[in-house]
This record gives sequence, structure tokens and C-alpha cells, in this order.
Amino acid sequence: MYQITRSAALRSLPEFRKYINLACSQRGCIAKQVIGDLQLAVDEACTNIITHGYNGMNPGSIILSLEFTDDWIEVTITDFGLAFEPSPAPAPNLEAGLEDRPTGGFGIFFIYQTMDQIDYTSNLYGNRLTFIKKWNPH
Repeated sequence: MYQITRSAALRSLPEFRKYINLACSQRGCIAKQVIGDLQLAVDEACTNIITHGYNGMNPGSIILSLEFTDDWIEVTITDFGLAFEPSPAPAPNLEAGLEDRPTGGFGIFFIYQTMDQIDYTSNLYGNRLTFIKKWNPH
């Protein structure tokens, strides 16, 4: 298992992306598209945690864990902010003009589009968002 903890700040996002790339490269044979999907999903989830979960609070930390099997990658993001269950978001209306589109809402949509399984729990030990991404082409 790979794990990294960083402050719940936007400046931590590039570190999470680099860490995902490093962990996947050490595993080997993981397609760039899979790595990109993981980075996008983690980026979106962490941005939501930073802007909404820790809203009105002193920023805490975010723990990113990656676990690999022969067929899938499990990503767990743990935070200690306000609980928010990311239910599936409707597809954004890409035909609407920019002024007619609501601000935000794309992050959760992208997570559900790129990950194969999503689970969320919140308890005394924090909020845990877990994604599973299949990576083995066989």
C-alpha cells in the first residue's frame, strides 16, 4: 500500500498527482489513460474536500492511499472535515451557453465517469471516499 498525507490546501493537489504517477510507475504496465483518470478523480475529490469539507474550519489534512491488485487499483481519500456523500451527478448540459451553466458540479460527474466503483463512509474516524479503477486489460 502507498500512502501520503498533505494539508487540505489547493497547493497539495500537484503533490497528489505526482504521487499517483510515482506509485503507478513503480507498479509498472499501467496505461497513461488509467493514471490520468486516477489523477483527475483524486484532483476533483480533493478540491471538493478543500473547498466544501473544510469550509469555515481550519484546514486539516487529506490522506491519500493507493492499493494495487493484479486487476484494479483502490484509491482511498480520508479527510476530517464536514461529511458530504458524493452521489452521482447528472450529466452537465454541454450544449448550454457558459452563462446558462451552473458553476461547479463537474467534479463528481467526472469521478463517476472515470471510476468503476465508488464508496463513501463517514464516522468518528473521518470521511472516507474510496474508488476502484480496473487497470488490467486482460
